[in-house]
Amino acid sequence: MALDFSDDRRMSRQAMKAELLDAETELGLARAWRDHRDEVALHRLITAYMRLAISMAGKFRRYGAPMNDLIQEAGLGLMKAADKFDPERGVRFSTYAVWWIRASIQDYVMRNWSMVRTGSTSSQKSLFFNLRRVQAKFEREAMARGEELDRHQLREQISREVGVPLHDVEMMEGRLSGSDYSLNALQSQDEDGREWIDALEDENAQPGAEVEQAHDMAQLRDWLIEAMKGLSERERFIVRERKLREDPRTLESLGEELGLSKERIRQVEAAAFQKMRKSLESQSREVFHFLA
Repeated sequence: MALDFSDDRRMSRQAMKAELLDAETELGLARAWRDHRDEVALHRLITAYMRLAISMAGKFRRYGAPMNDLIQEAGLGLMKAADKFDPERGVRFSTYAVWWIRASIQDYVMRNWSMVRTGSTSSQKSLFFNLRRVQAKFEREAMARGEELDRHQLREQISREVGVPLHDVEMMEGRLSGSDYSLNALQSQDEDGREWIDALEDENAQPGAEVEQAHDMAQLRDWLIEAMKGLSERERFIVRERKLREDPRTLESLGEELGLSKERIRQVEAAAFQKMRKSLESQSREVFHFLA
């Protein structure tokens, strides 16, 4: 079954003319769809509550989305609600559908607000849709008391009110304060002006840092090889299996292979590390991270 949302004005007029369902009729239609997948019953149920969906869609027009798109998302939320509604729960369908309609519209608004993901958690979504309202409330209250809140105090109060971390409030303020800009836009109108992308930090390692890191790793490797020369063959084997493999062996598996208890393997390992520490004391303390 498909609904036509192509004309929001026509859809609004049709919705206002739709029947008002009493509780008994609504219950029968919901059961017919749940038990028999009766599309006629589903269409009647959805048509009766499209006025609710359209009314809720209108509350989100201030976010700049076309009303027709908002109505489409509200209609999709309404159909999801009808598909998941359990008529035996003892609640009216409209009460249940409100949540699905709002969630569908909010997801659409946030997906289309910015190319950058605006929020993914429930707390971030709450912040997105309530930040301005909560901020205005605190500003009015402060003005009534004859006080003036600085930006940090205001953000802290919003953080506590909405129940989100302070850095989420700061992030969301930035997202809501402006539009997306192309990284290829010029920083100035001059002919030789740089693009914004040129100002981004190169995350790749610098050649000098790579050379230093390679030198340090080679030095650490030499120190470890020298330290392991002072171990017995069994101690070297346990250290290699426990510390030098990508997938380190367990004490139990080594014990089974060597015919020793887990506790004995742990003791041999501890003794081997102690020997290596003594050998490395005159070299560098950096390798102790390896032995931790």
